[in-house]
Amino acid sequence: MSISPGTMTLAQAVNQRRSVRGYLDKEVPAEVLESIFTLAQRAPSNCNIQPWKVYVASGELKNRLRDQMVDLVVKGVPFDSDYDYPDRFDGEYRKRQVECAVELYNHMGIGRGDKEGRMRATLRNFQMFDAPHVVFIGMDKLFGASVAIDVGMYIQTLMLSMTAHGVGSCAQGSMRYYPKLVREAFNLDDDTHILLGISFGYEDTSVAANKTWIDREPLSSTTQFKR
Repeated sequence: MSISPGTMTLAQAVNQRRSVRGYLDKEVPAEVLESIFTLAQRAPSNCNIQPWKVYVASGELKNRLRDQMVDLVVKGVPFDSDYDYPDRFDGEYRKRQVECAVELYNHMGIGRGDKEGRMRATLRNFQMFDAPHVVFIGMDKLFGASVAIDVGMYIQTLMLSMTAHGVGSCAQGSMRYYPKLVREAFNLDDDTHILLGISFGYEDTSVAANKTWIDREPLSSTTQFKR
């Protein structure tokens, strides 16, 4: 059952939010954008320092960044992320990663040995899934993991705010791979490091990838209660 934007409970927003990988060619109105980001600004942070730095690209700028990133990937230009990321996951984490990929690729019609299909799927990340908007989230380069936790709480709040406003989103680590492009686009100095990007807009329900729904582990596998 669909729920009108702005009328969701927190539980409904949490349960409805998922990664959207295909968008309509329709921009989110300016007043809705302002409402989304104003609500997200209520996210908690240590001593209320609000360390997140937020840069939203739309229209020509978004298209330019998309084209630049795709061009670099196609040419094989090495990633130059501001932050390290695990080369691989092991154990239970690897199992969940594989299950997620299998579910997504099955909906996209990509077989295990389909190298070209997998490359196309990878490029879709840098094409921002045809989203009309992308937001890059960063923080001061002096901050470490403890402050990144605060930024993570902002990111979650932002995506829930988008969901509550009827806007789909997809958090993407791939959007941090060429941070110099982002700093150049927003006239930032090197003190701002980019953690990730979020493509967002109105979902195109005809896109096969959007049929993907990944469940969560049972509570007992991740959470302990003691007294």
